[in-house]
Amino acid sequence: MKRRKTIFIFAVAVAVAVGFAFYVQKHGIVDTAATKEIGISAGQAILIDGNTGKVLYEKAADEKAYPASTTKIMTALITLETLEKYDSPLNQKVKIPALAEGVEGSSIYLKSGEEISIEDLLYGLMLVSGNDSAVALAEIIGGSQEKFVEMMNDKASKLHCDNTHFANPNGLFDENHYTTVRDMAIIAREAMGNETFRKIVSEKDWKAERPESTYLTFHNKNKTVNEYEGGNGVKIGYTKSSGRTLVASATRGEKTMIAVVMSAPDWFNDAYRLMDFGFSQTK
Repeated sequence: MKRRKTIFIFAVAVAVAVGFAFYVQKHGIVDTAATKEIGISAGQAILIDGNTGKVLYEKAADEKAYPASTTKIMTALITLETLEKYDSPLNQKVKIPALAEGVEGSSIYLKSGEEISIEDLLYGLMLVSGNDSAVALAEIIGGSQEKFVEMMNDKASKLHCDNTHFANPNGLFDENHYTTVRDMAIIAREAMGNETFRKIVSEKDWKAERPESTYLTFHNKNKTVNEYEGGNGVKIGYTKSSGRTLVASATRGEKTMIAVVMSAPDWFNDAYRLMDFGFSQTK
């Protein structure tokens, strides 16, 4: 009987250890004493090591938040992974569906029937934050926005982003379209592992192959790539309901930081402070 009790206690201890290891793998361990000194405006924030995924700082990291256009990180990732799966060229020309014309919010002013490359659509999506680009890619890659959103949610599930649900490809407000900064950091890290994605989001400008009378040059709205040392991505967002949202990344030497801030009035400075902290802490 005593032997059985000992075995049972050992089994429980192993189960607890395994459970804790899984928690650490997914959530990371945070030095709360150090992170208390970082002053940021964001309601929700997280900083992770882009190489390992380790959490270096978090604030309300599992609190429900509306991602706004940071959603487009997943939109771009699904597009690129689908192209790679079917060995389809990035520069292939596609015809813009009618649903992509006149989409509200930020836009690259697509016209129904216009022929443009998927590459240009991706740059329009990630640099200019074109909501019309998101709709066009969803319709073309998924066959419909509904099917594409299913693909987005399936990917989120595979990444164990259990507190995320997408309702559209562009991040326009919907009560059923939400995430957490922790989940968005996981998604961003996955996306930054894609070489083509990294190249797109790190560009400062992009000139599309379109008629001269259209919107040709896309300037990156993410100031991180212009003003932060080592800045190389990834996406800004804003709606009245979400407030300012930002996923920022930077690489210095072999170190990479990914910061996510939401409900962040001082969004860029928040992200920069977090990444400064990260670079100062890692060895």
